[in-house]
Amino acid sequence: MSRLNSIDDLTKLRRQLKGETFIPDKNRVRICCGTACVASGSKKLVKELEAESAGKGIELEVVKTGCQGLCQKGPVMSVEPHGFFYQKVKPDDAKNLIAHTFSAGTSLRSLLYRDSIMTSPVEEVQNVPFYKKQLRIALRNNGRIDPNNIHHYLAVGGYTAAEKMFGSMTSDSVLHEIDRANLRGRGGAGFPAGKKWAHTNKSPEKTRFVIANGDEGDPGAFMDRAIMEGDPHSLLEGMLVCAYALKAHYGFIYVRHEYPLAVKNLKLAIKQAEELGLLGENILGTGFDFIVDIREGAGAFVCGESTALVASIEGERGFPRPRPPRLSEVGGGLWGYPSNLNNIETYACMPPIIEKGADWFLGIGTTTSPGTKVFAVTGKVKNTGLVEVPMGTTLREIIYDIGGGILDDKEFKAIQTGGPSGGCLPAAQLDLPVDFDSLYRVGSMMGSGGMVVLDEETCMVDVAKYFLSFTQSESCGKCPPCRVGTYQMLQILERITTGHGEHGDIQRLIDLGKLIQKGSLCGLGQSAPNPVLSTIKYFRHEYEEHIYDNYCRSNVCSNTGVFLIHQPDCIRCGLCKKACAFDAVKETKDIYTIDRQYCTKCKACYAVCPVGAVKIKKQSVVKLEEQFRIPTDKLEVLERRAKMTLKDVLSSKPMKVFTCKKDCKLADAVTLMDGNNIGSLLVVDDKENLLGIFTERDIMHCFAKKVAMNDELMGNVMTANPITLDSSVDIAVAVQLMSDKKIRHLPVTEDEKIAGMINYRDLVSYLLPEVIYMAEDM
Repeated sequence: MSRLNSIDDLTKLRRQLKGETFIPDKNRVRICCGTACVASGSKKLVKELEAESAGKGIELEVVKTGCQGLCQKGPVMSVEPHGFFYQKVKPDDAKNLIAHTFSAGTSLRSLLYRDSIMTSPVEEVQNVPFYKKQLRIALRNNGRIDPNNIHHYLAVGGYTAAEKMFGSMTSDSVLHEIDRANLRGRGGAGFPAGKKWAHTNKSPEKTRFVIANGDEGDPGAFMDRAIMEGDPHSLLEGMLVCAYALKAHYGFIYVRHEYPLAVKNLKLAIKQAEELGLLGENILGTGFDFIVDIREGAGAFVCGESTALVASIEGERGFPRPRPPRLSEVGGGLWGYPSNLNNIETYACMPPIIEKGADWFLGIGTTTSPGTKVFAVTGKVKNTGLVEVPMGTTLREIIYDIGGGILDDKEFKAIQTGGPSGGCLPAAQLDLPVDFDSLYRVGSMMGSGGMVVLDEETCMVDVAKYFLSFTQSESCGKCPPCRVGTYQMLQILERITTGHGEHGDIQRLIDLGKLIQKGSLCGLGQSAPNPVLSTIKYFRHEYEEHIYDNYCRSNVCSNTGVFLIHQPDCIRCGLCKKACAFDAVKETKDIYTIDRQYCTKCKACYAVCPVGAVKIKKQSVVKLEEQFRIPTDKLEVLERRAKMTLKDVLSSKPMKVFTCKKDCKLADAVTLMDGNNIGSLLVVDDKENLLGIFTERDIMHCFAKKVAMNDELMGNVMTANPITLDSSVDIAVAVQLMSDKKIRHLPVTEDEKIAGMINYRDLVSYLLPEVIYMAEDM
């Protein structure tokens, strides 16, 4: 490989490679050799195809590509010149594949993609639903080139951005173009890369570092790994663009040790680029130096945090450091030098922006979040894998149109976005256009792009416990709010999911979560409570069922509910009796029953029953069923009617909420209340944030204290920081709270904004017809 000494040398080599590489009408297969497909046997498949084609005398080019995205159906491949797309190809299929496709020129029907056995197979890759709505920028070369061949990268336009940059742009114009594109960091926070670069560029220190964050620690996320494994030169070219803009000459790629294939491919890519004169000293004869090295991390989740990552590269323990100084400032970056840190996907987006311009990038996605985003879609969805879509694509499109819907056609329940520090969103948010700001508004986050789909059989309390247990175990322990707070929250969740929840646990979780968010040193601690807080916000009723009814509606949590055998379904196989270690399953002449005195609720009988005859029900339902002989179905209907929220009350009796400011005169407030026949008044600031409440009882107190009505201001007599409840809260909780706290007026909020006001009389008048209905029906 001879070194390129000028930009013209690069132009000529690319022109030559375009004519020699990927020649049209040539027999070619592009086989996915990403980690998932390798685990499914793609390397053996490559050998079988090469041997079979050689044996038949067929000239076949086999391109071993990086991850093509559809991991659920791997190994996958595309076939040229026919355009066929094959899935779940096994080494044993090589013979038939060569015979049908390259000898006869027809598709091998059994390997074509289809949604189900009832649908027609899809021949061409562009018609496969998984790929139809995708737009690939960061993953543009995954599935096209061999990542270990730099000539492949050059042949498809690689290093064109570097050629344009060195040939016609100054470092300031490169920075300006990235800033104008408003490329927001794809690692989680979404801070604009151009702004970050500009801040580093302002530093008086001329020794600067460029760092790529490849410490991808979110469970189920593998976007960065796919780029490092499948298209390492796009990362190197993006880092080169950044280095040129910042006049930096040293770069580090921080990769976790668990990514051996990524490390291997990156090392080879750096070696090839240096040999060709695209990295190292005097790049393309321009006099610009940029030397890149790799640092392998030990796999601690906290090392994905910028300051902990810097500490780890320096050889110290991966502990977060207080800021300021920021990484971009003197004293904050690597060995005290200003440094710029972006994640892998962010760097991979930069070459196309320089090549095609900021206007092209701004034309994709949403106004505040231009471009595309790569998501790792996992969980209870039919087609798991990597998905790259324009910002603004809805969750419904990602889950159903691209992901194929929920496994076994069950009901969608929630989606967890943003990794273990993200939030869980319910079905009501399915049509939410996904971008940085929209996810933040509904209590979640983009994170690095992990998406876990949850179905109707998922317990949301258990999910919150799972994600919190991950962040708690990965806490570095440096700051007490994170170290102690997450431990305490996890203990409460352990108690709730084992049937020992206590009154007040939900509020304790909320208070602890907010405390941890405010007091933690780094982003890990600040976002760790998100899964718990978001599930409480959207699935509070499940927490309440666990605590107050000792019941898990998904039958996931242990030591909850009442176990019984539904006799019409029982086939008397006796497996439940054999599985029970505590002799709780009793056998009589005709039936099996469960003795609740001995039952430990271990779920062994529930797990082994082949026909689902072992049922887990609420204690209250079983009691009513046994006492009044009311069928379960009817009880469940009644229970649903009794399950009313504050939102139902507000909807049944819409009314205007009256407010005043802190500087309102007391006499004016009383006049306002009298004139509108209301018993309470909310006190708000200029941004309509709730400051306090003033009620009829407060008027009596003022009279008793002989307060000067015409002079006193509302801010001095109101009840500050009043108790509020979200509109999704159950009415029973509101009644209990108002009774315990001895309050008659309760402000109701939605998304932390005032949604209405409810008093005790409203609750009673709303509940009375329902109680009468239930009594009559029973």
